[in-house]
Amino acid sequence: MSLADRLREALELGRRRSPVLLTGDALDEEGGETMPAAVLVAVVDRPEPTIILTERPKTMRKHPGQVSFPGGRIDPGDDGPVAAALREAEEEIGLPRDAVEVIGIADLYRTVTGFEVTPVVGVVPPGLDLRPHPGEVADMFEAPLRWLLDPARQKVRTVEWRGRPRSYYEIEWQGRRIWGATAAMLVNLSRRLELAA
Repeated sequence: MSLADRLREALELGRRRSPVLLTGDALDEEGGETMPAAVLVAVVDRPEPTIILTERPKTMRKHPGQVSFPGGRIDPGDDGPVAAALREAEEEIGLPRDAVEVIGIADLYRTVTGFEVTPVVGVVPPGLDLRPHPGEVADMFEAPLRWLLDPARQKVRTVEWRGRPRSYYEIEWQGRRIWGATAAMLVNLSRRLELAA
């Protein structure tokens, strides 16, 4: 069975059960509007599968320097979250849309900044000539799927934010700090796949 088939089956099996999922944060303001967004969880089909992650430039207005999946807002011209995730990945890292075998949609996650993010899971072949867009991506790297989805690596951290404690997940890999919404979406994916195991 191929990696794509295994992931597809695991997502389908995971949906038939009810894991405890992270839904996201309440908005900063009562009645605030949300902005639909999509990210691509691009799994590279290697003997030890990896996930492509990007690091945002420190000059970005929102989430500077954070590790994230390729993605962004769903534009009016996009035909839903899958099209948006593929478009954004092509713009940000030069990942050709036709190189992605879309597996399915994972669980929606709401960020404290008002984005409702749909993670789109896809499998890509190794060896693609990817080139980060310098205005949107400071760096990109691959981290092992097994490492990112291992609950033992998903640490809960707590900080004081706006006068009250706020907890979030963090995953460290080779000196990189993956946290916030990106880590939460990985936690949700690991919980779905764990139920299917």
